[in-house]
Order: sequence, then structure tokens, then C-alpha cells
Amino acid sequence: MSEELTIDQIYEPLYSVYDPELGVNIVDLGLIYDVGIDNGDVYIEMTLTTPGCPMHDTITSGVHAALDNLPGVKSVEVNVVWDPPWSPEKMTDRAREELGYFG
Repeated sequence: MSEELTIDQIYEPLYSVYDPELGVNIVDLGLIYDVGIDNGDVYIEMTLTTPGCPMHDTITSGVHAALDNLPGVKSVEVNVVWDPPWSPEKMTDRAREELGYFG
């Protein structure tokens, strides 16, 4: 019997998914709003930096690629939401440093 997936196990590979326009990973950008796990089915609720972001498909495909082969993951559903809207305040200090953002 395999062990249950943890939120940390889901987040770890998400650090390898980058917003190609900003060059910062989606976790540090604060784009991941929620992670749910139900018996190997993974649900990701996330946003993008702007509605109509041209990198929408690239970023959501990156989430799938990062998680689809993770042991214990049966399926991945990514739901992109716009509420609450993303703002620079959602970034980690590390992302702010990488982007030179001191607002």
C-alpha cells in the first residue's frame, strides 16, 4: 500500500514551473492559490499575473508536466481563477529579489 500524497510533495515539483515572461517560478510568484488531494487526484487552483496572459497554456501545461509523473498522482486538474486577482504582494521575498521589486 502506498503512502498518501502530501501538499509538500505536490508543491516541490511546482517550483520547477516558471512564468516564461518573468523567469520566476509560479510558487514564489504566488500564483498557486490552493492544492487539493483526493486519493491521488490532484486539484490545483491558480491564477496568472494578468487575465489573457499569453503564457496561459504554457504555464498550465508546465503544471501538468511537473505533476503527472509524480508517484501517487492519478490525475491533475488545473483550474485558473481570476478572483482574487494576482498582485505583486502575493510574491515571496525571493521572487521580489529576483525581479528587483521593492514596492
